[in-house]
Amino acid sequence: MWGIIATWTMAKDGAEEGKKILENKGEAGEAIEKAIKSVEDFPYYKSVGYGGLPNEEMEVELDAAYMDGTTLDFGAVCAIKDFANPISVAKKLSKLNENSVLVGAGAEAYAHKEGFERKNMLTDRAKIHYKNRKKDIINLELKPYSGHDTVGMVCLDSFGNVVSGTSTSGLFMKKKGRVGDSPIIGSGLYADSDIGGASATGLGEDIMKGIISYEIVKLMETGLSPQKACEEAVSNFEKKMIKRRGKLGDISVIAMNNKGEWGVATNIDNFSFVVANENSDICIYRAKRKGRETIYEPATKEWVDNYVEERMKPLEEK
Repeated sequence: MWGIIATWTMAKDGAEEGKKILENKGEAGEAIEKAIKSVEDFPYYKSVGYGGLPNEEMEVELDAAYMDGTTLDFGAVCAIKDFANPISVAKKLSKLNENSVLVGAGAEAYAHKEGFERKNMLTDRAKIHYKNRKKDIINLELKPYSGHDTVGMVCLDSFGNVVSGTSTSGLFMKKKGRVGDSPIIGSGLYADSDIGGASATGLGEDIMKGIISYEIVKLMETGLSPQKACEEAVSNFEKKMIKRRGKLGDISVIAMNNKGEWGVATNIDNFSFVVANENSDICIYRAKRKGRETIYEPATKEWVDNYVEERMKPLEEK
Protein backbone atom coordinates (compact mmCIF):
# COMPACT_ATOMS: atom_id res chain seq x y z
CA MET A 1 0.00 0.00 0.00
CA TRP A 2 1.17 3.55 -0.76
CA GLY A 3 -0.41 6.94 -0.16
CA ILE A 4 0.07 10.70 -0.06
CA ILE A 5 -1.85 13.45 1.74
CA ALA A 6 -1.12 17.18 1.66
CA THR A 7 -2.49 20.44 3.03
CA TRP A 8 -4.30 22.92 0.79
CA THR A 9 -5.40 22.85 -2.84
CA MET A 10 -2.05 24.36 -3.90
CA ALA A 11 -0.46 20.94 -3.26
CA LYS A 12 -2.48 19.19 -5.98
CA ASP A 13 0.06 19.32 -8.83
CA GLY A 14 2.90 18.40 -6.50
CA ALA A 15 0.91 15.51 -5.05
CA GLU A 16 0.33 14.28 -8.61
CA GLU A 17 4.10 14.15 -9.13
CA GLY A 18 4.61 12.37 -5.84
CA LYS A 19 1.86 9.89 -6.69
CA LYS A 20 3.63 8.90 -9.92
CA ILE A 21 6.75 8.02 -7.97
CA LEU A 22 4.86 6.07 -5.31
CA GLU A 23 2.73 4.03 -7.71
CA ASN A 24 5.89 3.00 -9.55
CA LYS A 25 7.45 1.59 -6.37
CA GLY A 26 9.45 4.74 -5.67
CA GLU A 27 10.49 5.80 -2.18
CA ALA A 28 8.51 8.14 0.04
CA GLY A 29 11.47 10.48 0.55
CA GLU A 30 11.88 11.05 -3.16
CA ALA A 31 8.14 11.49 -3.65
CA ILE A 32 7.67 14.04 -0.89
CA GLU A 33 10.70 16.08 -1.91
CA LYS A 34 9.56 16.28 -5.53
CA ALA A 35 5.99 17.07 -4.52
CA ILE A 36 6.95 19.91 -2.19
CA LYS A 37 9.50 21.31 -4.65
CA SER A 38 6.69 21.61 -7.19
CA VAL A 39 4.75 23.83 -4.77
CA GLU A 40 7.86 25.83 -3.85
CA ASP A 41 8.61 26.55 -7.52
CA PHE A 42 5.17 27.83 -8.49
CA PRO A 43 5.15 31.64 -8.09
CA TYR A 44 1.39 32.05 -7.75
CA TYR A 45 1.16 30.15 -4.45
CA LYS A 46 2.04 33.07 -2.26
CA SER A 47 2.77 31.34 1.02
CA VAL A 48 5.44 28.85 -0.07
CA GLY A 49 8.79 29.18 -1.82
CA TYR A 50 9.24 31.40 -4.87
CA GLY A 51 6.84 34.29 -4.63
CA GLY A 52 6.27 33.61 -0.93
CA LEU A 53 4.86 36.28 1.35
CA PRO A 54 7.57 38.62 2.69
CA ASN A 55 8.26 39.62 6.28
CA GLU A 56 7.72 43.15 7.59
CA GLU A 57 10.97 44.25 5.96
CA MET A 58 9.83 42.85 2.58
CA GLU A 59 12.26 39.92 2.70
CA VAL A 60 11.21 36.34 1.94
CA GLU A 61 12.39 34.10 4.77
CA LEU A 62 11.57 30.44 4.30
CA ASP A 63 11.18 27.50 6.70
CA ALA A 64 11.15 23.81 5.76
CA ALA A 65 11.53 20.44 7.43
CA TYR A 66 11.85 16.79 6.48
CA MET A 67 11.43 13.69 8.67
CA ASP A 68 12.10 10.06 7.77
CA GLY A 69 9.85 7.86 9.89
CA THR A 70 11.99 4.76 9.44
CA THR A 71 15.30 6.15 10.70
CA LEU A 72 13.77 9.13 12.58
CA ASP A 73 16.22 11.31 10.64
CA PHE A 74 15.14 14.96 10.85
CA GLY A 75 16.41 18.10 9.17
CA ALA A 76 15.17 21.67 9.03
CA VAL A 77 16.04 25.15 7.85
CA CYS A 78 14.60 28.27 9.41
CA ALA A 79 14.49 31.83 8.05
CA ILE A 80 16.63 30.91 5.04
CA LYS A 81 16.75 33.46 2.21
CA ASP A 82 17.54 33.31 -1.50
CA PHE A 83 17.56 29.54 -2.05
CA ALA A 84 15.07 27.93 -4.40
CA ASN A 85 14.07 24.76 -2.56
CA PRO A 86 14.39 24.77 1.22
CA ILE A 87 12.79 21.30 1.42
CA SER A 88 15.82 19.85 -0.39
CA VAL A 89 18.20 21.58 2.00
CA ALA A 90 16.22 20.20 4.94
CA LYS A 91 16.30 16.70 3.48
CA LYS A 92 20.09 16.89 3.03
CA LEU A 93 20.49 18.10 6.61
CA SER A 94 18.41 15.17 7.88
CA LYS A 95 21.26 12.82 6.96
CA LEU A 96 23.58 14.49 9.47
CA ASN A 97 23.98 13.24 13.02
CA GLU A 98 24.74 16.76 14.24
CA ASN A 99 23.93 20.23 12.90
CA SER A 100 20.73 18.98 11.28
CA VAL A 101 18.75 22.15 12.04
CA LEU A 102 20.21 25.40 10.73
CA VAL A 103 18.89 28.96 10.78
CA GLY A 104 19.38 32.18 8.87
CA ALA A 105 22.91 32.91 7.68
CA GLY A 106 24.11 29.50 8.84
CA ALA A 107 21.50 27.71 6.76
CA GLU A 108 22.39 29.87 3.76
CA ALA A 109 26.11 29.17 4.13
CA TYR A 110 25.45 25.43 4.28
CA ALA A 111 23.14 25.53 1.24
CA HIS A 112 25.73 27.49 -0.74
CA LYS A 113 28.54 25.10 0.21
CA GLU A 114 26.44 22.10 -0.81
CA GLY A 115 25.65 23.61 -4.21
CA PHE A 116 21.94 24.30 -3.83
CA GLU A 117 20.41 26.74 -6.32
CA ARG A 118 20.54 30.39 -5.35
CA LYS A 119 17.47 32.38 -6.34
CA ASN A 120 15.90 35.72 -5.44
CA MET A 121 12.62 34.48 -3.98
CA LEU A 122 10.97 37.91 -3.81
CA THR A 123 8.84 38.36 -6.93
CA ASP A 124 7.23 41.53 -8.26
CA ARG A 125 3.86 39.96 -7.48
CA ALA A 126 4.87 39.44 -3.83
CA LYS A 127 5.99 43.07 -3.64
CA ILE A 128 2.52 44.15 -4.77
CA HIS A 129 0.90 41.90 -2.14
CA TYR A 130 3.13 43.53 0.48
CA LYS A 131 2.42 47.12 -0.57
CA ASN A 132 -1.31 46.48 -0.83
CA ARG A 133 -1.39 44.85 2.57
CA LYS A 134 0.30 47.83 4.19
CA LYS A 135 -2.45 50.05 2.78
CA ASP A 136 -5.19 47.61 3.81
CA ILE A 137 -3.91 47.57 7.38
CA ILE A 138 -4.48 51.31 7.56
CA ASN A 139 -7.73 51.52 5.59
CA LEU A 140 -9.49 48.28 6.56
CA GLU A 141 -7.99 47.56 9.99
CA LEU A 142 -6.83 44.25 8.55
CA LYS A 143 -4.42 42.13 10.57
CA PRO A 144 -1.04 42.07 8.82
CA TYR A 145 -0.72 38.31 9.28
CA SER A 146 -3.93 37.35 7.46
CA GLY A 147 -3.58 35.01 4.49
CA HIS A 148 -0.86 32.42 4.97
CA ASP A 149 -0.75 28.67 4.40
CA THR A 150 1.86 25.97 4.89
CA VAL A 151 2.28 23.03 2.57
CA GLY A 152 2.58 19.93 4.71
CA MET A 153 2.67 16.37 3.41
CA VAL A 154 2.80 12.77 4.57
CA CYS A 155 3.88 9.96 2.22
CA LEU A 156 3.78 6.19 2.60
CA ASP A 157 5.61 4.05 0.08
CA SER A 158 5.17 0.41 -0.90
CA PHE A 159 8.08 -0.59 1.35
CA GLY A 160 6.35 0.72 4.47
CA ASN A 161 8.38 3.92 4.85
CA VAL A 162 6.54 6.98 6.14
CA VAL A 163 7.97 10.47 5.54
CA SER A 164 6.63 13.90 6.50
CA GLY A 165 7.66 17.27 5.09
CA THR A 166 6.75 20.95 5.33
CA SER A 167 7.60 24.20 3.55
CA THR A 168 6.38 27.76 4.11
CA SER A 169 7.18 31.45 3.99
CA GLY A 170 5.39 31.77 7.33
CA LEU A 171 3.20 34.57 8.55
CA PHE A 172 2.74 37.44 6.13
CA MET A 173 4.68 40.50 7.37
CA LYS A 174 6.14 38.56 10.30
CA LYS A 175 9.01 39.91 12.36
CA LYS A 176 12.41 39.31 10.79
CA GLY A 177 13.71 35.96 12.02
CA ARG A 178 10.31 34.70 13.20
CA VAL A 179 9.92 30.91 13.04
CA GLY A 180 6.62 29.09 13.40
CA ASP A 181 5.71 25.44 13.87
CA SER A 182 6.47 24.21 10.34
CA PRO A 183 10.17 23.34 10.81
CA ILE A 184 9.74 22.22 14.43
CA ILE A 185 9.76 18.46 14.97
CA GLY A 186 6.58 17.23 16.66
CA SER A 187 4.70 20.45 15.97
CA GLY A 188 4.67 21.09 12.23
CA LEU A 189 5.34 17.46 11.38
CA TYR A 190 6.21 14.02 12.73
CA ALA A 191 6.70 10.58 11.22
CA ASP A 192 7.20 7.07 12.57
CA SER A 193 7.03 4.27 10.02
CA ASP A 194 5.79 1.82 12.66
CA ILE A 195 2.70 4.03 13.07
CA GLY A 196 2.27 6.82 10.52
CA GLY A 197 2.83 10.53 10.07
CA ALA A 198 1.14 13.89 10.54
CA SER A 199 1.52 17.54 9.62
CA ALA A 200 -0.12 20.81 10.65
CA THR A 201 -0.92 24.23 9.22
CA GLY A 202 -2.25 27.36 10.87
CA LEU A 203 -1.03 29.74 13.56
CA GLY A 204 2.38 28.33 14.43
CA GLU A 205 2.68 30.09 17.77
CA ASP A 206 -0.36 28.14 18.98
CA ILE A 207 0.37 24.87 17.20
CA MET A 208 3.76 24.67 18.92
CA LYS A 209 2.07 24.84 22.31
CA GLY A 210 0.36 21.52 21.62
CA ILE A 211 3.11 19.59 19.75
CA ILE A 212 0.11 18.56 17.70
CA SER A 213 1.70 16.37 15.01
CA TYR A 214 3.43 14.19 17.59
CA GLU A 215 0.18 13.93 19.55
CA ILE A 216 -1.65 12.66 16.48
CA VAL A 217 0.96 9.98 15.79
CA LYS A 218 0.88 8.85 19.43
CA LEU A 219 -2.92 8.62 19.30
CA MET A 220 -2.69 6.48 16.17
CA GLU A 221 -0.27 4.26 18.08
CA THR A 222 -3.02 3.55 20.62
CA GLY A 223 -5.17 2.14 17.81
CA LEU A 224 -7.18 5.19 16.77
CA SER A 225 -7.81 5.67 13.08
CA PRO A 226 -6.06 8.68 11.51
CA GLN A 227 -9.40 10.49 11.35
CA LYS A 228 -10.21 9.90 15.02
CA ALA A 229 -6.63 10.71 16.05
CA CYS A 230 -6.74 14.05 14.23
CA GLU A 231 -10.14 14.98 15.66
CA GLU A 232 -9.18 13.93 19.18
CA ALA A 233 -5.90 15.85 19.10
CA VAL A 234 -7.43 19.08 17.79
CA SER A 235 -10.48 18.91 20.04
CA ASN A 236 -8.49 18.21 23.21
CA PHE A 237 -5.96 20.90 22.39
CA GLU A 238 -8.67 23.45 21.65
CA LYS A 239 -10.36 22.69 24.97
CA LYS A 240 -7.08 23.16 26.83
CA MET A 241 -6.16 26.38 25.02
CA ILE A 242 -9.57 27.95 25.62
CA LYS A 243 -9.37 27.05 29.31
CA ARG A 244 -5.81 28.36 29.71
CA ARG A 245 -5.75 31.28 27.25
CA GLY A 246 -9.32 31.93 26.16
CA LYS A 247 -8.73 31.23 22.48
CA LEU A 248 -6.99 29.11 19.88
CA GLY A 249 -5.76 30.32 16.49
CA ASP A 250 -6.44 28.55 13.20
CA ILE A 251 -5.28 24.95 13.13
CA SER A 252 -5.72 22.21 10.53
CA VAL A 253 -4.01 18.83 10.52
CA ILE A 254 -3.55 15.85 8.22
CA ALA A 255 -2.39 12.32 8.97
CA MET A 256 -1.77 8.97 7.30
CA ASN A 257 -1.01 5.68 9.02
CA ASN A 258 1.24 2.87 7.79
CA LYS A 259 -1.75 1.18 6.14
CA GLY A 260 -2.46 4.14 3.88
CA GLU A 261 -5.56 5.19 5.85
CA TRP A 262 -5.85 8.95 6.30
CA GLY A 263 -7.56 11.62 8.34
CA VAL A 264 -7.92 15.37 8.82
CA ALA A 265 -9.21 17.81 11.40
CA THR A 266 -9.69 21.56 11.51
CA ASN A 267 -11.15 24.35 13.62
CA ILE A 268 -11.95 26.53 10.59
CA ASP A 269 -14.61 26.36 7.88
CA ASN A 270 -12.46 26.48 4.75
CA PHE A 271 -9.64 23.96 4.97
CA SER A 272 -8.75 22.09 1.79
CA PHE A 273 -6.47 19.11 1.33
CA VAL A 274 -5.32 16.66 -1.33
CA VAL A 275 -5.08 12.89 -0.98
CA ALA A 276 -4.43 9.74 -3.00
CA ASN A 277 -3.57 6.14 -2.22
CA GLU A 278 -3.48 2.77 -3.92
CA ASN A 279 -7.27 2.58 -3.84
CA SER A 280 -8.15 6.11 -5.00
CA ASP A 281 -6.92 8.71 -7.46
CA ILE A 282 -5.87 12.25 -6.53
CA CYS A 283 -8.78 14.17 -5.05
CA ILE A 284 -9.14 17.65 -3.56
CA TYR A 285 -11.41 17.84 -0.53
CA ARG A 286 -12.93 20.73 1.37
CA ALA A 287 -13.23 20.33 5.13
CA LYS A 288 -14.88 22.18 8.00
CA ARG A 289 -15.52 21.63 11.65
CA LYS A 290 -18.77 20.22 12.96
CA GLY A 291 -18.67 20.07 16.74
CA ARG A 292 -15.79 17.81 17.79
CA GLU A 293 -15.71 16.24 14.32
CA THR A 294 -14.46 17.37 10.94
CA ILE A 295 -16.58 16.77 7.87
CA TYR A 296 -15.36 16.97 4.29
CA GLU A 297 -16.46 16.44 0.71
CA PRO A 298 -14.77 16.46 -2.69
CA ALA A 299 -14.29 19.96 -4.06
CA THR A 300 -16.31 20.75 -7.16
CA LYS A 301 -14.58 21.60 -10.41
CA GLU A 302 -16.10 25.08 -10.23
CA TRP A 303 -14.63 25.67 -6.78
CA VAL A 304 -11.17 24.46 -7.86
CA ASP A 305 -11.27 26.58 -11.00
CA ASN A 306 -12.20 29.64 -8.94
CA TYR A 307 -9.40 28.87 -6.50
CA VAL A 308 -6.80 28.75 -9.27
CA GLU A 309 -8.22 31.81 -11.03
CA GLU A 310 -8.15 33.86 -7.83
CA ARG A 311 -4.50 33.05 -7.18
CA MET A 312 -3.35 33.68 -10.73
CA LYS A 313 -5.29 36.81 -11.54
CA PRO A 314 -3.24 39.91 -12.41
CA LEU A 315 -2.43 42.21 -9.50
CA GLU A 316 -2.26 45.96 -9.44
CA GLU A 317 -0.89 48.16 -6.69
CA LYS A 318 -3.67 49.98 -4.85
